[in-house]
Amino acid sequence: MKAAAGSTRALVAWALWDCATSPFAAIVVTFVFPAYFARGVIGDEVRGTELWGWTMALSGLALAVLAPVCGAIADEGGPRKPWILATSGAAAFATAGLWFVTPVPEAALLGLALVLLANTALELGAVFYNALLPDLAPPERIGLWSGRAWAIGYGSGLLALVLVLFAFVLPAEPPFGLDREAGEPVRIAGPVTALALVLFTLPMAFLVPDRPRVEAPLGRILRAARDRLAGTVALLRMHPSIARFLFARLIYNDGLNTLFTFGGLYAAGSFAMDVHEVMSFGIVLNLTAGLGAWLLAPLDDRLGSKRTILLALGGLLGFGLMALLVTSKTAFWVVGAALGLFVGPAQAASRSLLARLAPEDARAELFGLYALTGRITAALGPWAVAAVTGLFESQRIGMTVILLLFASGLILLLGVREPGRR
Repeated sequence: MKAAAGSTRALVAWALWDCATSPFAAIVVTFVFPAYFARGVIGDEVRGTELWGWTMALSGLALAVLAPVCGAIADEGGPRKPWILATSGAAAFATAGLWFVTPVPEAALLGLALVLLANTALELGAVFYNALLPDLAPPERIGLWSGRAWAIGYGSGLLALVLVLFAFVLPAEPPFGLDREAGEPVRIAGPVTALALVLFTLPMAFLVPDRPRVEAPLGRILRAARDRLAGTVALLRMHPSIARFLFARLIYNDGLNTLFTFGGLYAAGSFAMDVHEVMSFGIVLNLTAGLGAWLLAPLDDRLGSKRTILLALGGLLGFGLMALLVTSKTAFWVVGAALGLFVGPAQAASRSLLARLAPEDARAELFGLYALTGRITAALGPWAVAAVTGLFESQRIGMTVILLLFASGLILLLGVREPGRR
């Protein structure tokens, strides 16, 4: 039986989809599968990293095309859940298929195709997932539930990562007779991640209410969606704060992505951390990010989403600068953990701010643009860090690019007017 909109049961079921998708981000996109693909499948870390990067870029391009279009169709057609369930199903199927990516170069194309399908599907599903939030949560609790969902998502990703690493990857004798030579302790991460995706999507399927379906021929809905997309520029002109916010998020979100891309490399290069230390540092950073999202979520509704983002960006700037100035490994651990506290709130409050800004009849379309701004410049920050690092031959100077992205996003955000606030 579906829960009523605004009920705690419906909102918990909605938030659990963050738990469904976070293991994929932690295991398949970030920590486990990329290294296996480069070292085990390709056998060349440079070539493997290059192919992986191009695949992620192609996924971003596909999302750039699909997200605004599908968002506009959903706004015209009504329900959001069918899109979430369809994309989750496609992603689960592709992720489970990673079991068949054996450690031979001939399996590389299969692995890349499966990751491309799964990542694009989940990113697209997030468009409709985010658009559901203002339908379910009362206005005074949008920030709270956005933050709570981000927090439990971080927790789910970390638990899945710890499970895969310590139960399958690290033991000298893997369980269930898994063959290390055949890469099975890593390949099993695909089905495990797919299982988590399915289990945590089920509450969404059965408990979360949705908008009624529009009774209209498909052709009429598609034409209306086309006309809606054609009017996107006019929509943004009518709502300049939305346009300014999306541009500001494009900048500071690039800083966040670059931070996670180069944080481990900076720790290893500037503080001589080994692989296990870097992995432990990454776990700590994710833990504090989830803790920050949970603890600061109430501020979103009390102070407003915009002020929460400004506070988070200020914390990222302050502790980010300290991280570039300290020379002690212990001090870097402390500062890095403190910096993580502001990562989650910046992400969670961004979602809730657009939920407050977006007109009710254009939420999915605008969350499609939101997804686009999160990916369209994904290569800009890493390229700038690499270029500045090479120019000055200094990791510390190169990492200042991230601070510039945070500062630029903060300045742009100052001009955004949040509804109901001066």
